[in-house]
Amino acid sequence: MEGWTWEYEGYDPRQERLREALCTLGNGYFATRGAAPEAPAGPAHYPGTYVAGCYNRLLSDVAGRQVENEDLVNLPNWLPLRFRVRGDGAPLPWFTPDDGSLLAHRQALDLHGGTLTRHLRVRVDGAPGRELRVVQKRLVHMGDPHTAALRTEFTAIGWSGTLDIESALDGDVTNAGVDRYRALAGRHLTRLHTGTVDPSTCWLRCRTVTSDLRIALAARTRVTAGGPADSHPLLEPARAGQRLTAEVTDGTPLVVEKTVALYTSRDPAISDPALAALDSVTRAPDFPGLLSSHHAAWQRLWRRAELDVPGQAGDILRLHTFHLLQTLSPHTAELDVGVPARGLHGEAYRGHVFWDELFVLPYLNLHFPEVSRALLDYRYRRLPQACRAASAAGRAGAMYPWQSGSDGREETQVLHLNPRSGRWLPDHSRLQHHVGSAVAYNVWRYCEATGDMAYLHTRGAEMLLQIARFWSSAATYDASLERYRIRRVVGPDEYHDGYPDIAEPGVDDNAYTNVTAAWVLARALETTRLLPVPRRRELLEQLAVDDGELDRWRDISHRLHVPFHAGVISQFEGYGDLAELDWAAYRARYGDIRRLDRILEGENDTPNRYQVSKQADVLMLGYLFSPAELSSLFEQLGHEMNEDLWRSTVDYYLHRTAHGSTLSSLVHGWVLARARRQDAWEHCLETLKGDVADTQGGTTAEGIHLGAMAGTLDFVQRGLTGLETREDALRFDPVHLPQLSEFGYRLRYRGHWDVGVRFREGRLHIMVPASEQRPIRAVCAGRSVTVRPGETGQFPL
Repeated sequence: MEGWTWEYEGYDPRQERLREALCTLGNGYFATRGAAPEAPAGPAHYPGTYVAGCYNRLLSDVAGRQVENEDLVNLPNWLPLRFRVRGDGAPLPWFTPDDGSLLAHRQALDLHGGTLTRHLRVRVDGAPGRELRVVQKRLVHMGDPHTAALRTEFTAIGWSGTLDIESALDGDVTNAGVDRYRALAGRHLTRLHTGTVDPSTCWLRCRTVTSDLRIALAARTRVTAGGPADSHPLLEPARAGQRLTAEVTDGTPLVVEKTVALYTSRDPAISDPALAALDSVTRAPDFPGLLSSHHAAWQRLWRRAELDVPGQAGDILRLHTFHLLQTLSPHTAELDVGVPARGLHGEAYRGHVFWDELFVLPYLNLHFPEVSRALLDYRYRRLPQACRAASAAGRAGAMYPWQSGSDGREETQVLHLNPRSGRWLPDHSRLQHHVGSAVAYNVWRYCEATGDMAYLHTRGAEMLLQIARFWSSAATYDASLERYRIRRVVGPDEYHDGYPDIAEPGVDDNAYTNVTAAWVLARALETTRLLPVPRRRELLEQLAVDDGELDRWRDISHRLHVPFHAGVISQFEGYGDLAELDWAAYRARYGDIRRLDRILEGENDTPNRYQVSKQADVLMLGYLFSPAELSSLFEQLGHEMNEDLWRSTVDYYLHRTAHGSTLSSLVHGWVLARARRQDAWEHCLETLKGDVADTQGGTTAEGIHLGAMAGTLDFVQRGLTGLETREDALRFDPVHLPQLSEFGYRLRYRGHWDVGVRFREGRLHIMVPASEQRPIRAVCAGRSVTVRPGETGQFPL
C-alpha cells in the first residue's frame, strides 16, 4: 500500500542502530528492535527485547560513590539465526553484514501489516555469479502478545551445496545500548538455564538479579520447504538452540520458520513462565497462520486509529501511530505499566516513566480509552508511594516522582554525565514537581473525553485531592505580595535548576508550575462539588480533609504568584534579570546548540546565568489550555490574559529557546498554529522529522521519542481542530494551516465507537454512522448541530 511502507535501501553500519529503533516491532506487551538476526551486539548492532514494566535495579560506582539505578531490562535475545555455506566440505565463516560478502541489502517495514522484511544478496566463495539470496520476514504478534516469529527463505543462485543454519535463544545479554551508561552496571540477568524438548524446540529461563522476575522463552525452529535437514541441539549455560544442516539446490528455496514464546512471572493466569512458553510455542500455528491472525489484529487497530493526512506528513504520522500502538496497545490495558518516554525501543532514560503521558493520553482518550484508564491506574497504584515521598519532604498529599519505574519511588539519578566534558554533575531534575499536575490533568481530560464519571468519583478524585493537598502544602504566603509562592522547583525548561551563584537548587514561582497548581486546586474543589453526597462524605473523611483545608485550597487557587517582566509572563521570578546569550556567536561556534546546557558546562559556565530555555516552559500553558481556558485561569489568579500579552510572551520565548527536547518544537508548533502564525509549520516539520531524521543527533538510536510521536497525532486531532470534549459535546475551534488544509480521522467518544471528522474544501464534516445508537452534539463558531446516526453535520469555516 502506498505510504504504508518504510524502506531502507543499502547497508550502512553507521545508520544501523537508528534503523533498528525505527524498525522495532512490538505489541504493547513486548517489543524487539529491528536488529539483524545474524549479527551479535557491537558498535553497529544492538539487538534488544523489552517487556513492558520489566525492571531491575543495580548498584554502580559513580564518581567515588555507590549509585542505584533501575532499568527496563534487556531480555534474552530471541532473534539469533545465522548461516554459512560449506565450501568443499569445510564450512566457510558465519555470515555477518560486515564481513564484505554482502552484495545488496534492503529492508521494508510494513506499517499496515506490522512486519519487517529484509532482502539480502550474499556472495558465495568469492566466485562471480554464485550468490545466496535471503528473504526474511518477522513479526511480533499483535493478537497473541507472547508470540513472535521469523521466517527465512534461502535461495542458492548459480550453485548447489550445503548450508548450515543456527537458530538460538541468547541469554548472554546486558543493558549496553546507551554509551553514556556504559560505565554503569548492566548485567541484569542471572540463574540462566537451558534445555530442549525435541529436535526442533528449545527453551531458556532466567531471573532478574534484584527484582527476581522469572523470564522464560521457548523457540521452535523447523524447515518447512526445500528440506529435509539434519537437526542437532546446541546447549550452553546461557544459550540454547539448534544447528540445521540442509542441502540447497540452485534456484530452489529453503524455508526456515522460527516461532518464539515469551512469558514472565508478572503474567496472569499462568503457573510457571517456562511451562507457559513451551505450551504456547508447541501449540502455535505455522508462519502463514500466525501472519494471517497478526494482520487481522493490526487491521482492527488501524480502523480505530484511522488518520488520513495527505503527502509526506501523512506517511510520517502513520509511522508515529505505528510506534505508539506497538508501545501502548489494547494489551497494555491488562498490564500495570506507565508510559515509557522512549517506547519499548531502547534503553535511553532507562525505560522510565516521566510526564510524557501528558502528550500521549489526549490521543488515546479518543481512540483507546481503556488504555488511558490503565495508564492512569499505574499512577493510582503508586499514590501511596507518592504520599510517602511528600511526607519525607515535609509536605502533605502526593508528590509524584519525576522519573518512575516499578514501584513509583523517585528514580531520577542524583548524578548525570555530560559527555562533552566527561564530568559527572548533580542532577536536580527531581524538583520537577509539576509532574503531579500532569497526572491530575490527565485524570480530568480522560473523564471529560470518555464521560467516565465512575472513575472521577473514585480513583480520579483521590488522586486529584492528594495532588491538590501537595500544592497547598508547598505554597507559602508572602505578605509583601499578598500572594502565595511556590519556591525551589524546576520547571519544564530543565536548563534552569537554580539561581546563579546560589548553592541551593531550584527556582521560585515557575509560572507554569504555579498556574497549573492553581488549575489543580480549582479542579479538586470542583470534583468535591461533583461527587455524590455519600461519596463526598466518604472521601473527605478518608483523607481527613475538612472545610478549613478546602477554604485554603480556594484561597491559594486565586492568589498564587505569577511573575511578569518586560510586558511578558516571566518563566520564573528573576528570569528577566538574567543575562542575554549571544545566540549568533554560539551557533557560529558550535552549529547545533540544542544541548546548550552541555556546551555551557563544557566551558565551565551554566545556563542558570542566561535567558535560555531547553524547551517550552511558559508556552506549555498554551498547549494544555485553550485560549478561553487560559484567559479564565489568569482571571482566576487576578490577571488579565489578552491576545497582546500572549503574543508578546510567545515571541519572547520563541527567540530564547534552544529546542533541546523533541517536545519543544511540538509545543511551539501547536501554540503558533493556535495563534494563527505562518511560522507554525516549520516547528511542526521539525517534530515530524525528529526521529526519522534523528535531529537530536544520535538519540533516536537509543529509543524513539514517544511523547513527541503521540503529540504529532494529537496536533492533527485537537491542535488544528481546536477539539474539546466537554459539556456533552464535541467543540471545535479550527485554525487554518495551509500545509495541512485537508485531513480526516475517526474517534471514539462517550460510547460512540466510530465518529468521523474531516476537513475538506473549507468545511468541517462530522459523520455519525448508521450503526451508532445515539446522536452527537457538535459545536463550532457558536453554532450547535445535532448529528443523528447515518447523518453528516457540516460547518463552513
